[in-house]
Amino acid sequence: MRLCYDDTFPRSEDRLTAALEKSVLVFDVGGSHISAAVCHGGGAYRLSSPITASYPAEQSCDAFVSLLHALGVKASAGNGSIGGAALAMPGPFDYVTGVSHMRHKLPYLFGVNLHQALAERFGWQTRQVCSLNDAAAFLLGEIGAGAARSMTRAVGITLGTGVGSAFAVDGQVITEGPGVPPGGEIWNLPFEGGIVEDLVSTRAIQGIYLKRTGKLTEVAAIAAAAVGDPEAAETFEDFGRSLGTAMRILLPAFTPDGVVLGGGISRSAHLFLPEALRSLEGLDFQVQVAERLDHAALVGAGVAWFTGSNGSPPHSDAADRHAHAV
Repeated sequence: MRLCYDDTFPRSEDRLTAALEKSVLVFDVGGSHISAAVCHGGGAYRLSSPITASYPAEQSCDAFVSLLHALGVKASAGNGSIGGAALAMPGPFDYVTGVSHMRHKLPYLFGVNLHQALAERFGWQTRQVCSLNDAAAFLLGEIGAGAARSMTRAVGITLGTGVGSAFAVDGQVITEGPGVPPGGEIWNLPFEGGIVEDLVSTRAIQGIYLKRTGKLTEVAAIAAAAVGDPEAAETFEDFGRSLGTAMRILLPAFTPDGVVLGGGISRSAHLFLPEALRSLEGLDFQVQVAERLDHAALVGAGVAWFTGSNGSPPHSDAADRHAHAV
């Protein structure tokens, strides 16, 4: 089994000022907004008050980096010296070099070395900026200071526009090994005539409700209507059965102690989790909703910085060169 460590994450002999300052600027780059905070290390992984902003109206690399810098300056005010920055980023992204490969999401970042661009704004060395996959950050955050604290073998699943996933053993995110799908990703695995994301995502919930009612409705509105609308309630029950079936098929080979659910859809867990759990009867692992939810990826970015591991699936030859077998 290979644990992914990479040289862009400072190690014990090469942590720049972070080893002394015990603080790092952390970012969570989401689907429509960016959050920033300072994560203080020392084992407790405490966050300063996070601040959030929507993406800039100007869709350009310069505007995006300027927003990151502005959020970072604001978040770090009054929080002492900062050793660098760690970013929880969606893929495809080369988490070793910091170069974005996204063409549909944030297309203006394609080919940009975000580590270098952000470091220049702060007047840092490029190696003071690191990144990791957002699903890996979510799971690390829940391991470091959330629902997965006591789990030796943990799975994190984020439910939203897509399905994010991460697998961890002894607090380290892994991307291969027994029971771990390629890259630790489940979204594109075959499932009921399609792939997992077809039946476990925002569009899946909307599709079920559309088929039942003829109405294309936002997921939050369907959830809000579930108390008095049987069609809305049954939509989430159908979703829960699909989620539970997917977990029953895909996860036992990894033998997890537990699964932590995050992402926007997990806010409505009371509507779908009972059905999901019924589909998992007889299996020996627990399923919990994230404790840190909105802030898990921020905490996880800090955990990655201080532990020196990002656990992100390799996206380039450079990643393989920087990975170390354990």
